[in-house]
Amino acid sequence: MLLQNKTAYITGAARGIGKQIALTFAQQGANIVFTDLQETDFVHETIKEIENYGVKALFLSYNAADFQATETAIKQAFDTFNTIDILVNNAGITRDTLLMRMTENDWDLVMNVNVKSVFNHIKAMQPYFLKQRKGSIINIGSVVGISGNAGQANYAASKAAIIGLSKSIAKELGSRNIRCNVIAPGFIETEMTHVLSQEVKDAYFKAISLRRGGQPEDVANTALFLASDLSTYITGQVIVCDGGM
Repeated sequence: MLLQNKTAYITGAARGIGKQIALTFAQQGANIVFTDLQETDFVHETIKEIENYGVKALFLSYNAADFQATETAIKQAFDTFNTIDILVNNAGITRDTLLMRMTENDWDLVMNVNVKSVFNHIKAMQPYFLKQRKGSIINIGSVVGISGNAGQANYAASKAAIIGLSKSIAKELGSRNIRCNVIAPGFIETEMTHVLSQEVKDAYFKAISLRRGGQPEDVANTALFLASDLSTYITGQVIVCDGGM
């Protein structure tokens, strides 16, 4: 198994892409720490699914945009597992609307959750990774952080910021055997996209080389590659997972 005896810390992972990353890592032998803003029924279901793979699971509930809460949670995770090998920054939100209708709160909320949470977790995790002299940081971006998208100025800006942050961290921490990469998903079929009409989906699919949407497993498998020893010479990169969108 690719992640045997390793521990992964994944934010925003009670469901959706984050949950699939947690399950894929667990299937490959990793103990899982996963977080979300609130404890819901989804959490208990996710814990059971993770532990079915014979690994341990720890759920932590807190606001990922709160630095002090993040520090406390990460310390609890280390106290529980004694090591963390992989950090996946997946927590994020959208507040989509055209700029002319976008409020200051729409902007601030998206930037605070999507960007500051990544800063918080890398900053709080860094002392532990430095002491270990190892670690793989995987930040979940988006293709719109590269291309932009009408109606998503705040979201696209936040994902572009994650790319710049990740490339900088890769340069800062590379000499200590700590890697940092970004996955930029395209159209991934999740609960967020299920609300779209088939007509809208078909329009997206026509613009995708593979003529279909991606699945959470596609992103999770990309994350598995970056988390494992298969990618030990890859850092500071943006891997686009979009089917040739």
